[in-house]
Amino acid sequence: MLVWLPFLLRLENFLGIPLRNNGLQTVVSNYDGPLYIVVAKTLYSPSTIKENFSFPLPIEYYSAHFPLFPLLIRLVSNFMYAPYAMLLITIISAFLAHYFFFKLAHLYLDEKKSLILTTIFSIFPARWLIVRSVGSPEPLFVAFILASVYYFKNKKYLLSGIFGAGSQLTKSPGILLFVAFLIVWGIELLQKLSTVNQNFKYKLSLKVLPIFLIPGALLSVFYLYKVTFGDFAVYFKSGDNIHLFFPPFQIFNYASPWVGTFWLEEIIFIYAFCLLGVIYLIKERDLVLGTFAAVFLSSLIFVSHRDLIRYALPVVPFILISFRKFLISKEFRIVLLFLIVPIYLFSLGFISQNVMPIPNWSPLL
Repeated sequence: MLVWLPFLLRLENFLGIPLRNNGLQTVVSNYDGPLYIVVAKTLYSPSTIKENFSFPLPIEYYSAHFPLFPLLIRLVSNFMYAPYAMLLITIISAFLAHYFFFKLAHLYLDEKKSLILTTIFSIFPARWLIVRSVGSPEPLFVAFILASVYYFKNKKYLLSGIFGAGSQLTKSPGILLFVAFLIVWGIELLQKLSTVNQNFKYKLSLKVLPIFLIPGALLSVFYLYKVTFGDFAVYFKSGDNIHLFFPPFQIFNYASPWVGTFWLEEIIFIYAFCLLGVIYLIKERDLVLGTFAAVFLSSLIFVSHRDLIRYALPVVPFILISFRKFLISKEFRIVLLFLIVPIYLFSLGFISQNVMPIPNWSPLL
């Protein structure tokens, strides 16, 4: 990958931007990749974590790192070192995310235009390019969400439920997918009440049932925590991993632990573009995409974290689809060509600095 190239070449700087020159170690050291490797190695065993890893974190902190991504790392690490297994899983997950984004976009555009929109998504926003270039569960999470929404929209509810459960096993916000599907089902139910017949109840139950694989997956994660940590609800005691605060918009409190700055104007643009995308989807009467985007955006206003765009990544593909007519225009292609260099430079600087201090790599290999 081109993003890796300056690190592979161990360049000390690129166009004046200082870089760490310790090769791919910089890439695999990016937050929170090493913590997922810890889970992959220990399967949440508190004693094993304490004996082998020296990160200054409470044991409960690891419960915020859901199990599917580390389980895949553990599986692939039978054939290579765990850090490289983590990168491989991320690369494959990103490919799947782009594949399902293309399939979803193809429901709205012809093949050529869908490919153009997918190309845009592959590098925009820059934060997406970054998370798919380091060890991160976000590409896997986004891939599952896109697949679940795609199959739900095509009324293949069993596949939608399976992929939705996969998203839930990957990251905690997967439950928002279940909330969105329930809302869609409720709206469709109200629309069909006037035409109800004797078979309606039976057909409806078959339709809804696979959706409940999503909360079922969440309960299975909590049961795993009950077995390993001895506490079914340990996730809610994982420290400052849960960045939801009331009232909303606490991200503008510069004194918050995960904000720490008053330079926050771009957060307003994130809200603005996301809300505008939701409005476009609703205006188009796109019930499935519009509902999911609205539910996810509703949760974002309670997030108090400087890196809000990372938390917004699962909704970004749907916002891009809502702006599809503008994004595939010749004018935006010119803009994108202009942005390629800034996106690349931002990605290099971010990856170079967003690293965990790891004095001893031996337990992570």
